[in-house]
Amino acid sequence: MNGFDAVLLSYDEPMATALHTRLQRVLGGTVKRLHGVHGMRRAYRLCAEVVDHEQFFLADGDFDIDPEFAPGTVTPLAEGISMRVWRATNPITGLSYGYGGLKLIRRSALREMGQAVDVLAALPGRIEFAQQTAGVTRFNQTPFHAWKAGFRECAMLSRGSEYGMDDTDARTRLQSWTDSRSGEYASYATAGARDGIAFAHEAARDTARFDHLNDPDWLRARFTTAHGDQAVSG
Repeated sequence: MNGFDAVLLSYDEPMATALHTRLQRVLGGTVKRLHGVHGMRRAYRLCAEVVDHEQFFLADGDFDIDPEFAPGTVTPLAEGISMRVWRATNPITGLSYGYGGLKLIRRSALREMGQAVDVLAALPGRIEFAQQTAGVTRFNQTPFHAWKAGFRECAMLSRGSEYGMDDTDARTRLQSWTDSRSGEYASYATAGARDGIAFAHEAARDTARFDHLNDPDWLRARFTTAHGDQAVSG
């Protein structure tokens, strides 16, 4: 793996074990796994403690790596760069961008991470975005996971990107979430997107409420209230 460690960070994604195996096969070495840690910021920080090298690959538990991805061609991060993000294809919108993509990240940056709703936007230093698509982010494994992805992403886009994204790009991505009709559990992803936009408008007067976006219990309770227990696991 060209001197890089690798970690798969999972919480409750049904396909995480299979995707972990696939990630190991493509990267060509052992990929460590951190699972079930409550609190997104805490989970990311713990990733820095399970690796042996300063720079390492980091994948979310729903990231499905492209078998053609070539880790041997990956160059180390330059001075002042805290993270590189490869694109992932969104299976609901069809767009390919940084959302859910593979990362190459510095453990020192994770240890110094600040406060932001989009947790990795609070890294010190600069972030660079690779143009290559490295895989698919398979968040739509159950109705709940599809809804949660749409809710979180669209709430954050509506709030304003902490990566400094252009407003036109944000509007395009918001519309793609709310208009999507294809892909597994697309109707739940679309419902989550619309709920997330409404939540962002509600929370604009009380910005501390945006911390709920990183609380899995709060998200599950909100989903269950709208869609019932029977929809949680598919």
